[in-house]
Amino acid sequence: MRNAVWKWVGWALLTGLVAPGAWADSDHDRARAALVAGEVLPLAEVLQRVARQHPGHVLEVELEREHGRWVYELKLLQADGGVLKLEVDARDGTVLRRRSDGQGRR
Repeated sequence: MRNAVWKWVGWALLTGLVAPGAWADSDHDRARAALVAGEVLPLAEVLQRVARQHPGHVLEVELEREHGRWVYELKLLQADGGVLKLEVDARDGTVLRRRSDGQGRR
């Protein structure tokens, strides 16, 4: 449950839906500070960049600090019914890793 709430709040903070002071959780504070400091791109911009080469309906988004850098983890439902998981560098929108569940129609 906490993960689901964090994901929603992270998304809401990064898209400007919720004011930064609305939540006091340190994960959210760090994510917001990273956005304000220019360490991460706004989620809307990352999704725009990703959609050019990987269209799909966004199912899930997480922002995590991994190996010294911020990474957006995206889960996309594709037109063929498959699920695509992407790890995207939050600073510049570069896709770092791409995994497909292989369940889509071919």
